[in-house]
Amino acid sequence: MPVELTLKPEQRGPLSVYPFEDAREFNVEAMITDRFGGVSHAPYDSLNLATHVGDRSDDVKENRRRVATAIGVDSEHLITVNQVHGNGVLDVGANQDGLKGDGLVTSTPGLALAILVADCVPILLVDDASPRFGVVHAGWRGLAAGVIASAISHFEDPRTVHAFIGPCISMEGYQVGPEVAEQFAAYPDSVIADVDDRARLDLRGLTVCQLLERDVLDHNIAYSRQSTDGGELFYSDRAKRPCGRFALVAKRAS
Repeated sequence: MPVELTLKPEQRGPLSVYPFEDAREFNVEAMITDRFGGVSHAPYDSLNLATHVGDRSDDVKENRRRVATAIGVDSEHLITVNQVHGNGVLDVGANQDGLKGDGLVTSTPGLALAILVADCVPILLVDDASPRFGVVHAGWRGLAAGVIASAISHFEDPRTVHAFIGPCISMEGYQVGPEVAEQFAAYPDSVIADVDDRARLDLRGLTVCQLLERDVLDHNIAYSRQSTDGGELFYSDRAKRPCGRFALVAKRAS
């Protein structure tokens, strides 16, 4: 059975971050950021890490520098990607400008990978048989497009992959229309009818199902039930727009 985990805050400089402690067993340092400890002003206060939401670029740059320091790299070795809510997953060996996709994988030491979320599912993938690891951004569009299958295809054997699922919007907090619900008719446990033609969608449950479909072993999946609902601790696009983005950041430990 997949394992439930609780992410506990840890202070690193001005930031409170939430490490995936179990990933350290596989020589990976990974963490979730929250919305505090940065320099951005309202409505992005304060640790917004996204450049596309209207925040000042200098503030985002400083926030990213603080996150890089917290994970133990310089800013030039913190790799992000311009996310497009699709299924593109990139294998990277160095920082590059203009990357587009919704996931990053690497086997290169010294790099930290980051994906940004504000309700969507952040996923850490770690191979226990090689240096390869990755991070994935999975919203409903990405899940419908097959972003998890795309990410798992970058690993030689799915049975040696461990998946860690971070905070996302809850099923109770995520009402969708029929055009979204019909994308997931094959997953009836993750789509519950609501008022009129609306439904409630379980992004976390869908993520687990699709990992299992790609032959990730159930006991290699760990998930947090912590949610972004309300946007008080983690940014939530549903709760308030515009808003910032928090991050899942990971690197191979030195």
